[in-house]
This record gives sequence, structure tokens and C-alpha cells, in this order.
Amino acid sequence: MDSVIRTDLRVIAKRFIPNPDNAQIAIEAPGEGPGFWVGASSAVEVDGTIYIAYRVRQPIELGRGQGVVIAKSTDGVHFETICTIDKTKMDAESLERPTLVYTPEGKWRLYLSCATTGTKHWRVELLEANDPSKFYPETRITVLPGDEHWGVKDTVIQFHDGLWHLWATMHPLDVKDAEDRMQTDYATSVDGIEWEWQGTALAPTADSTWDSRGTRLTAVHFTPDGLVAFYDGRASAEENYDERTGIALGKAPGSFESVTKDGPVAQSPNSKALRYLDIVPMKDGRVRLFYEIAKPDGSHELRTELR
Repeated sequence: MDSVIRTDLRVIAKRFIPNPDNAQIAIEAPGEGPGFWVGASSAVEVDGTIYIAYRVRQPIELGRGQGVVIAKSTDGVHFETICTIDKTKMDAESLERPTLVYTPEGKWRLYLSCATTGTKHWRVELLEANDPSKFYPETRITVLPGDEHWGVKDTVIQFHDGLWHLWATMHPLDVKDAEDRMQTDYATSVDGIEWEWQGTALAPTADSTWDSRGTRLTAVHFTPDGLVAFYDGRASAEENYDERTGIALGKAPGSFESVTKDGPVAQSPNSKALRYLDIVPMKDGRVRLFYEIAKPDGSHELRTELR
């Protein structure tokens, strides 16, 4: 990547680096202790209102990801629940990061990461609605089925320059008990429903680095000179759920390079986990950040910052 472009993109990236000391709590943790987590959010502003979808999770022995909540807010901090999707309605063992999208035609889409019961496999299913309070699981269609080799989940989806862009976390299923490994693949679509895979956008870096076990893109920002992305990284299976945040830059949406190979740019002051950063452009030119962060007791809450 050209050094001037990289420098410019680094400057832009600094605008989005989380600072938990300046953050406000958007959604409280659903309980006390490890495994009681809220976050993995996806938000969009429409006509001055922020709509957000987020996952609510309990410890594994209590059932993992219980469901996805859709809520709305006029200030980006205080949210009112308008819809809830339970995992049982999606025929899923667990639900993880959703993606909430408002289409150019004024339609709403909710892409849901669904764990296939009794397996390590993941798939992505789609709900569509005319109103974000009226998503019905009975209408779901599978848009990213995965296969026996790969589980697919935790999508980032944007419509840019007349094309739909998707970045998905891919989990290889070839090694038993090592399915936590992850990379980010890229796909495109003309309608946001039928997708064509274009290759790997961000792979784990070298052994013994902080992100050598997995790299999950969580936010992508287009600029005239290239793309700024943030990703979750981990070094080991033991760090699963304790991902921290790094930065990757790209000339094109299908290929990113980490510029934080020496270490993450953000993590919780109480534990490692600061993950699932989401960047929400506002109509006034500012951006609102949302991210999941660990508390001292091991639970996770959803925080927000306005930049």
C-alpha cells in the first residue's frame, strides 16, 4: 500500500479508536459474572433515530446466545426495545452477532448468525420487514449456508457504489476442537441476498502474535483513498471470548492488512475483551461507536461514544 495513503488512513482510523473512559453505557450486562454478555451489535441511523440490533448471551451451561434484540433511540444512549428474536424461533442452538441494514429502497433487513444445533457449524439467515419492529422468524431464508468445511457468522454488510459488500467470519471445521479459529472472507451481491465469495479479506498474522488465532472484521469505513477497518483478534483458543481490537487498512474491500501486528489498539481495563466495534455514521457528519466490553466481574456490557 502506498505510504502516503496508508498514513492518511491511519489518521482517519485514530478517529474511531475506542476510549472506554469517555464511553457511556448503552445496554447493561444481563447478569453478573463470566458469560453474561450483551453486545455484538449492529446499528444504523435513519431520520434522526438510531436503530440497533444486539445479542444477549448467558453462560454456556445456561444456553449461550439466547436471542437478538432490536431497539431504538433518539440520543444513541437510551434505548427502547421494539422487537426480540428468540433462538428457538430460528431453530438455532445459539445466536451471535446480527447485522441490521436499511436498504436504499426503504426496506429493513436483519441478518442473523445461527449456530446449527449439535454441531460447530454456523449459518446466516435473513429476515426482511417494512418496519424494524416487525421481523418475523417464520419468513427467514438462508443466505449464507456454510458447509461441512466452514461455519459462517458475524457479518458486516454495507451498500456502497451500487453494490452490496459483505465481510463474514469464517470458522474452519477441519480440526476437531479447533473450530474457534477464524478469518474474514469477502463477498459481493447485486441484491444483498445472493452472494458471490471473492476470497479472504483478512487472515490471522504470524505465529506468536496477538491475533495469530483469529481475525474477525467488525467495522468497515469507506474513504476516497481506501478502507479503514477494525477487527477482533485473539492469540489462542483460551482467549476465545476475550478478543481485543485492532486496525486493518485496504486499497480495496477484498484485501486488508493489519497495521497493529504488535498489539491491539483497544482492550478493556478490567480484562482483555473489547470487541465487536461498530461505527455508525450520523447525518450531522459525526460518528457513534458501539462496542462490547468486559467488566471487572467478567460480564460484558454495551458501551457507546460520540465522535
